[in-house]
Amino acid sequence: MSAPDYPPPPYPPQQTQQLQPKNGLGTAGFVLGLLGLIFSFIPIIGLIAWPLVILGVIFSALGIARVRAQKATNKGIAIAGLVLSVIGLIIAIVWATAFTKAVNDVNTEANRTVTVHYEVTGTAKDASITYTTLGDNGVSTSQEQPKTLPWSKDLTTKGLIKGGTLTVTTGTEGGDVTCKVVVDGKEAKTSQASGNFATASCDGF
Repeated sequence: MSAPDYPPPPYPPQQTQQLQPKNGLGTAGFVLGLLGLIFSFIPIIGLIAWPLVILGVIFSALGIARVRAQKATNKGIAIAGLVLSVIGLIIAIVWATAFTKAVNDVNTEANRTVTVHYEVTGTAKDASITYTTLGDNGVSTSQEQPKTLPWSKDLTTKGLIKGGTLTVTTGTEGGDVTCKVVVDGKEAKTSQASGNFATASCDGF
């Protein structure tokens, strides 16, 4: 006699091992991009943004690549990190460009030589003239009492801070006086006064 045919025993279904998504790079890119964007708006401190946004771009791009390879699931976070990092990088570049231009402008202004022309006219016969210049050599003050007017003086000054003053005062005999300052061929200041011991002052140029 042959053995009876029995149905095979039920076997438990095979369970496939689920791999944990590798979302670390995309998340790191988002965090770095967010921090870099925040710091990029702050002058001087914004220098910290450079490494943050650059790493943010790299990590976010790697995070997106992992999503495409179906190794990660945080596509939105990775894309947001890439966008924030790119915006932060653009702002950092703008700040760096503006800072470089400002430094170049300061250096150009500091090395620029300015010609200052002082001039006094009028009818006063005993006027007292005091003039100062400001430049690399500090403040230089001089005083003259010309016998007659008009009077003029040409000076050159150089430095980051340039300027000066021109003051003329009439004496006991009175009269009228006019002071004028011309900087690099352009009139910068003028003032008039008349009477005894009257003062005309040309400053703030």
